[in-house]
Amino acid sequence: MERDKQGKVYLVGAGPGDPGLLTIKAKECLEQADVIIYDYLANEAFLEFAGGKAELIYVGKKGGAHTMHQEDINQLILDKAREGHTVVRLKGGDPFIFGRGGEEAQELARNGLSFEIIPGVTSAIAVPAYAGIPLTHRDHTATVAFITGHEDPTKETSNIAWDKLATGAGTLVFLMGVGNLPNIMKNLVEHGRSPDTPVAVIHRGTVPEQKTVTGRLQDIAERVKEQGLRPPAVIVVGDVVGLRNELNWFESKPLYGKRILVTRAREQASEFLAGLREWGAECIEFPTIQVTPPRTWDPLDKAFMRLEQYQWVVFTSVNGVKYFFNRLDSAGFDLRELRDIKVGAIGPKTAEAVAKRGIRPDVVPDEYRAEALAEAFKDWDIKMARILLPRAAEAREVLPVALTKMGAFVDEIPVYQTIRPLHNKARVKGMLEKGEIDMVTFTSSSTVTNFVDMFRQEARFLQDWMSKVAVACIGPVTAETAEDKGLAVSLMPEEYTIDALTHAIVHYFENR
Repeated sequence: MERDKQGKVYLVGAGPGDPGLLTIKAKECLEQADVIIYDYLANEAFLEFAGGKAELIYVGKKGGAHTMHQEDINQLILDKAREGHTVVRLKGGDPFIFGRGGEEAQELARNGLSFEIIPGVTSAIAVPAYAGIPLTHRDHTATVAFITGHEDPTKETSNIAWDKLATGAGTLVFLMGVGNLPNIMKNLVEHGRSPDTPVAVIHRGTVPEQKTVTGRLQDIAERVKEQGLRPPAVIVVGDVVGLRNELNWFESKPLYGKRILVTRAREQASEFLAGLREWGAECIEFPTIQVTPPRTWDPLDKAFMRLEQYQWVVFTSVNGVKYFFNRLDSAGFDLRELRDIKVGAIGPKTAEAVAKRGIRPDVVPDEYRAEALAEAFKDWDIKMARILLPRAAEAREVLPVALTKMGAFVDEIPVYQTIRPLHNKARVKGMLEKGEIDMVTFTSSSTVTNFVDMFRQEARFLQDWMSKVAVACIGPVTAETAEDKGLAVSLMPEEYTIDALTHAIVHYFENR
C-alpha cells in the first residue's frame, strides 16, 4: 500500500458477512491501515486484521438510525487522509453496489486525494448463492437485474421504471427492501409480473443467522411478516427461486447456524478452523494462549553440546518439535547430531512433525497423552538411560516422574512457553452475554485456565453464561481442568486429536 504526504484512501468492500469471502487485497489493506472507518454491515471479525495501532471509527447505519450523516462521513475521510494517514473505508458488500462508494470516491477526486477501489463480493450475488438460488440458469433465465429496495426518500419521483422492470429481466434482486416489501410486490404485479412468481427473502445471508422465507409475489409479504424477518435481507424474484429445493447446500450443513469459539493458539488453529467451517460453522477466533520462545535458550544450548550423552529424545507436542529443531539449526547443528539417539512422540501429529524433519519416531503410543507414552516405554529397557525431554516451560510432571521411576535420568528442557495473549475480549463477552455462542472448544488445560482468567472480572456471570454453552475438550486432562474450573463438559472425542474433536462436534450437533 502506498503512502504520501496527504495519505491515501482505500474504499474497500467487506463482502456480505462470511469472513471467508473477504478478498486477499481487502485483508492486506486492513493490516496496513492507520485508520479504518467502517459501517454496520461489515462483519466486525474483519477488524481483527487491523494493526494494533490502527484507529477504528464506526459510522454505520442501522434501521434508519444514522451514527453519522453521509456528508460528515465524507468529511471525516477527507480529514484523515489530509493528515497523512492510510485510510480504509470499509463497507459491507461492494462499495459500488448501493453502497454510496461512488459518492465518497467523487469527494476524494474533487479534493485531489489519492484513492483506490477494492471491490467486494456483493450480497446481491453471494446471499442467493448461499440460499441455493442461482441468479441465472440456462433452463430458466439469462437475465438478472439488481435494484435498490430503498430509494432516496428525498427524491420526488422514483428512478425505477416499474413498467419495464417487472417483466424486463428474468431474475430481480432487491437490496435493502424488507421494509418496503409490500409495495415492491404490488408494483411488480400491477406492471405485469405473475402473482405466482416465486420469491425468496434471505435474512443475514452467508452467516449462521441466515434464514430464508419463500413464497410468491401474492403472499411473500405476509409470510415474511409472520416469520418476523427483519433487515438486512436480500429479495430474489424469479423462477430460479424454485431451484432452492434442490440446491440448498449451506443451510443443510450439520453445523449450519452454529457459532463456535476456538481458543487454540492462533498459529495452530488453522486446521481446526478450516475443518469446522467446512461443516458449516461460524468460527470465532479467541486464542487464550500464545506460544513463544523460552525466556532463555541456555539450557537447550548446553544440552546440544552434550547430545552424545543421550539415548532418547522425547517430544510431547508439535510445538516442542518446532522449537527444538529450529534452535538446533540456528545454533549451528544438524540432524547428524541425533544419529544414535532414539525418538519418542506423544501422538500422530507430533510424530508427523518429527517425520517431516527426516526422523521416524521409535515410540508412538496408541493413546495420545503422557500416561500412555510412559506406558509405552515399559517395552523398552531404559534403566540408566539418559532422556532429553524438550517441552513447555510449565508442563505436567506425569511423564518425567514415570520415566524416572523406570530408572531413567530425565533432563526437562524448556523449549517454548505459553502465555496469555493481550487482546480485546469485549466482542466475545457481548456474545456470551446475549447467548450468541453455541460452543466453546478447549485443546489444552492452559486454554481453559486462561479463558476463565480472562473473565475474572465477570466471574459471577461466567458460570451462568457458560451454562447455556456446550463445552468441547480434546482429551481427559483438558476436560478435568474444565470441570475443576466449574465448566460442564459436553463432549470429548475417543481419540485426542483435532480431527477427532471436529468430528465429535459434528456428531454432537447432528444428534441434538
